[in-house]
Amino acid sequence: MKLLVKLGGTLLDADAPRERLARQIAAVSRSVPMVVVHGGGRQLTRYLAERGVLSQFVNGLRVTTPAVLDAVVKVVAGSVNRQLVAALNQVGNRAGARAVGISGIDAGMVEAEQMDPALGSVGRVTRADPALLDALLTGGFLPVVACVAGDREGRFYNVNADRMAVACAVAFGADQLIFLTDVAGVLDAAKCLVPRLTMARSESLIAAGIATGGMLAKLNAAHSALRQGVPQVRICAGAADGVLERILAGDEVGTRLAAEEVCAG
Repeated sequence: MKLLVKLGGTLLDADAPRERLARQIAAVSRSVPMVVVHGGGRQLTRYLAERGVLSQFVNGLRVTTPAVLDAVVKVVAGSVNRQLVAALNQVGNRAGARAVGISGIDAGMVEAEQMDPALGSVGRVTRADPALLDALLTGGFLPVVACVAGDREGRFYNVNADRMAVACAVAFGADQLIFLTDVAGVLDAAKCLVPRLTMARSESLIAAGIATGGMLAKLNAAHSALRQGVPQVRICAGAADGVLERILAGDEVGTRLAAEEVCAG
């Protein structure tokens, strides 16, 4: 069993939830090879606003000017990554995690190209090399990946964190991709949690305008992961008590999309 856990930036914006998640991740990583990918959109928006830079979005993607890209590196790959690594290593002294903060730029792990000139330096992932992740995992380390990627000409890009998670999960052969977010999971038209989804049903939620915004992005990312061979994707609340342990124990937590259910649907 290998896990890719993607943490939404909202879960990392205060000490208490960050430390609570760090304890869970550190405990699970002692027995299960794991890679963590994180966002940091809320922290980035706040940093930019404090400097008088307006955040603009097109189809959920942040327009990334040179000033915004500089902020992405400083905030997402900088302070957000460092705070999470520090929290993991603090509990790791007791629970066994040895977290290492990296981004897609390191060792050319994740390569990207410009998605659309109108979006500036927003990147579309073109290639992911698991060599660095494999080396860290083999050495007993816990990779913590910030969503910045580069290309072979030395340019670097702001990459959607969900898409970065998919790229890393596919590259290192994760058996499960877990999106820990600030909502309970996928909701239907009556605002009830959907515990299991087929590809067809999730696409119907999108077509009906029920799954929108961040959840739309996560479902699209989940579909991409399933199509590329990740057997199971989970979308659930990161604030839920013992969420990772419960998932690994087989509990129905959040919403599960699985390869066999896609085939059956």
